[in-house]
Amino acid sequence: MTASNSKRAIFLDRDGVVNVDNGYVSVVDDFEFIEGVIEALQKLKEKGYLLVIITNQSGIARGYFSEDQFNTLTEWMDWSLADRGVDLDGIYYCPHHAEHGIGEYKIDCDCRKPKAGMINEAVKELDIDLSQSILVGDKVSDIQAGIAAGIKNNYLVRTGKEITEQGENLATAIYDDLASLAEVI
Repeated sequence: MTASNSKRAIFLDRDGVVNVDNGYVSVVDDFEFIEGVIEALQKLKEKGYLLVIITNQSGIARGYFSEDQFNTLTEWMDWSLADRGVDLDGIYYCPHHAEHGIGEYKIDCDCRKPKAGMINEAVKELDIDLSQSILVGDKVSDIQAGIAAGIKNNYLVRTGKEITEQGENLATAIYDDLASLAEVI
């Protein structure tokens, strides 16, 4: 397909962008949507963007929770958003960690951010035009993944990890939260 038929997307990190980063969130009781995020996602959807979650989940690699537990939580999150009129177009996760992984999860993969594997997979599966797409994260590795994939607009939000000087230098811009970003794009 030509680029003009491709779709634009917003790639979103999960912990710290969509939900409060309570550290290795793996059960519904620990999952809390960031204030205003559901309305922001609705607004982005109305503007014609595909919504694609890309999330490193080293808690799986470290043995803190299983892929089944992650999938159960992800299904709950997906349905919770759908119930509020937000349909996610893709959810991609990396369960690996080269240093701290155990067993089959201790690998140096292509999907773990700052690498672009999850973005590249979504582009192929969902026919995404990266030149019209945006990435939103809360840390340097998110921005680096967007840059590695060829995304020109990579934004940080202040709802997760503390913004570092490196993050300030790499990000296209920094917003207080996803809601303030959704207002201006």
